[in-house]
Amino acid sequence: MLEPQETFRALIREATFTKEILGSGATQIRKANYASHGIYAQAFAGLSVGIERIGKLCLILDHYIENNGRFPDFNYLKNQIGHKLELLQTRGAEIAKRRKIEFRYLAALDHPLHVAVLRVLHDYADGDRYSNINVLIGAKQQDDPIAAWFNLVDNYIFSNVIQENRKERIAQKAIAGYQLMSFGAVFHTAETGELIDNYMEASFRTGMFEAVAPYRQFYVLQIIRYWVELLWELGHHAQLLGRDEIPFFGEIFGGFYNDDSYFKSRKTWEF
Repeated sequence: MLEPQETFRALIREATFTKEILGSGATQIRKANYASHGIYAQAFAGLSVGIERIGKLCLILDHYIENNGRFPDFNYLKNQIGHKLELLQTRGAEIAKRRKIEFRYLAALDHPLHVAVLRVLHDYADGDRYSNINVLIGAKQQDDPIAAWFNLVDNYIFSNVIQENRKERIAQKAIAGYQLMSFGAVFHTAETGELIDNYMEASFRTGMFEAVAPYRQFYVLQIIRYWVELLWELGHHAQLLGRDEIPFFGEIFGGFYNDDSYFKSRKTWEF
């Protein structure tokens, strides 16, 4: 059994690391577009790993509380959860309900965009991160996470959240860009794999990205905040056992514990 100081330091290191990679993922998801596919990979990696780790911290603390200060063994998390973020989300909701956690902000991640974001990140963590390699080696799992994000998240935001006058301005600017086609060339690959080889399409995609980017970041931050609230409450319950080995997680994740207006005002989350 670890000494209290060793446990405290391990939890501090894990929480700090998790906060930093979540912040990186939340920052990068606002920047990624058709001209920078690598930034999507950075965002997906940070968010999927970060959500997995904060979720598993919650499960560990719940086990700790339930078993009078004993942490679970290795197999508890590996065999029951693995990298399955949607299962982790279900377990987190079960813990919140069982322990009657009172959330200050969202008590459930049931908005269609929360569901869509988690679906893409779940599939990414569960194997889609190797989609290009899977194509080369003939593996069954070949779904492209960037295309999935565009179809499930960005298209939903553009269709249901962006105002019609903004969409009209984007379309008009794209039409104006058509006149530039004879003066140069454009060569990019769209999120869904098609070739972008004209200014009109490139202009429209750019306008769409600029419109949806703040919203995709906003809904990601709401997901992170949900887990931060749950971890915060579980940490408090764990401290009540009086073993002096559970840190104040609010001091580490405090940047994510803010209201929606603050989320909308900030672009960079790399602490």
